[in-house]
Amino acid sequence: MPIITKITVQKKKTDRYNIYMDYGKGEEYAFSVDEDVLIKHQLKKGLELDEFALSEIGYKDDIRKAYNTAIQYLSRRMRSETEVRKHLAEKEVEEPVIQEVIHKLYDYKFLNDEEFAKAFVRTQMNTSDKGKGLIRNELREKGISSKLIEEALEEYPMEIELDTAIKLCGKQAQKLSRDSSKIIKQKLEQMLMRKGFNFEIIQAAIAETELEKEEDEEMAALKFQAEKAKRKYVKLPKFEYKQKMKQTLFRKGFSFDLIAQYLNEEEDI
Repeated sequence: MPIITKITVQKKKTDRYNIYMDYGKGEEYAFSVDEDVLIKHQLKKGLELDEFALSEIGYKDDIRKAYNTAIQYLSRRMRSETEVRKHLAEKEVEEPVIQEVIHKLYDYKFLNDEEFAKAFVRTQMNTSDKGKGLIRNELREKGISSKLIEEALEEYPMEIELDTAIKLCGKQAQKLSRDSSKIIKQKLEQMLMRKGFNFEIIQAAIAETELEKEEDEEMAALKFQAEKAKRKYVKLPKFEYKQKMKQTLFRKGFSFDLIAQYLNEEEDI
């Protein structure tokens, strides 16, 4: 039966030990173990180990190494159970070992999907411009159950979500000043949908945003869009040119009356 002949501390990892054994042909390096495994199995010089004991020690050491990997991963920020499982799988840790590690992490309260979900929602609410819909999708991707997601989203009051949407609309509307009022509204709706706000929030936020322009402001936006279109159609015959301009500017959200006014003014020049 193999016997331990020497135990040494590793130079770079002082919490791990190299185990040397004699399998009947003299001393040779056998394996390394974590300090916790060394103590638990009372490994020492002169101890005989059968195949079952060696397998058990190897399995426990795999768990210990994977546990340390998980703790290091969790030290950067809170993680969901699914994130930890995925991280360990990417490190080629076997499923039985992952399962043992997950149990230990729950026992020592390093994992808690309920608290993780609530903390995630609060962080997104305070540091991002996302609506509940987008946050809900991100939590699903992190493996959080539907029940825990809906409970966590209660941390994000509707008043704060609406205020976030209104501020977004205000910023974006300024950037879209050269678009028609109609197109600005459409783009704001699309932007808020992408950000995960629901229909009720979107309509309320847009209602709070000043979108209707004075006629001279709308005309200024029309002229800006017309100049771009003109470069494309200027060489067309007069009738076809006017038709293309009308179609283009109407698609850009401007009224027929304003388009006609612009084209009439253009003719007078």
